[in-house]
Amino acid sequence: MYSIIVVPPPTTEDERTSRRTDLPDSPGSSPQFRLAPGERLSFGRSTTDNDLTIPHEGVSRAAGEITAHSAFWILSNLSTSQTYVVENPEGAGEHIKVGPGRLDAPVPFEFSRIVLPAAGDLLAIEVWAPRHDYLSSPGGLDGATTAPAFSVDRSKRYFAVLAALCEPRLRGEPHAPLPTVDQVVERLRPHWPAASRTSVQWNIDYLAVKLRLKPGPDTADTGPRLNGKKESLVSLALRFDLVREDDLAVLASPSARASAHDTPSSGAAR
Repeated sequence: MYSIIVVPPPTTEDERTSRRTDLPDSPGSSPQFRLAPGERLSFGRSTTDNDLTIPHEGVSRAAGEITAHSAFWILSNLSTSQTYVVENPEGAGEHIKVGPGRLDAPVPFEFSRIVLPAAGDLLAIEVWAPRHDYLSSPGGLDGATTAPAFSVDRSKRYFAVLAALCEPRLRGEPHAPLPTVDQVVERLRPHWPAASRTSVQWNIDYLAVKLRLKPGPDTADTGPRLNGKKESLVSLALRFDLVREDDLAVLASPSARASAHDTPSSGAAR
């Protein structure tokens, strides 16, 4: 099975406007290089020394090399002066930097975009790693099960609040400012008519305790004041995939409505 698929930078304006970040197997899609584990793909400006030629004066003659492994790939930056950035288009700003001369930098993203700075242009090579290997075990181990790192109930209002906070960055704007409490109220009101600044702020405070960013109110040490509470919540949620793009359905679905057992005092979380 092929381990990774490499799509070269678009060479025409039509390709630039039609490029997508899925797997285009339909006729007429961009050319692709499919690499099996252990295979390498060199790229650069030279037409004789590279598997993939990038005809741009700002790209080094020997710019880099991609090597496929079982379920991931590594990148070597053969440039002597340019840092390459590997972005995760689905990661709300997640990226790694591969400095000049760095060899065999591992890239863990399933969908990746290598950004090459080239004399005022930014050229993108897309790399997809569709192969997934999973642990296969004939049976479970004896003893108590492992406690989950984070326990969230996607049917509760606090999760809808968290999803609304994460929504701008999950919609493809990794550096978007977070919504204000008033904006969250307006976003949730179609499915939560009683939403208010007080109830939304209560849920934000509840999430900070639930996700262990702050100690609970019943503890002797309440910890230091948590500045940037919304930013901390969104950063944690996106880093550990507590909220994914498909979870945004709670903002447009009746499932976002609170259960009948919500606590009267908060009008919100359980």
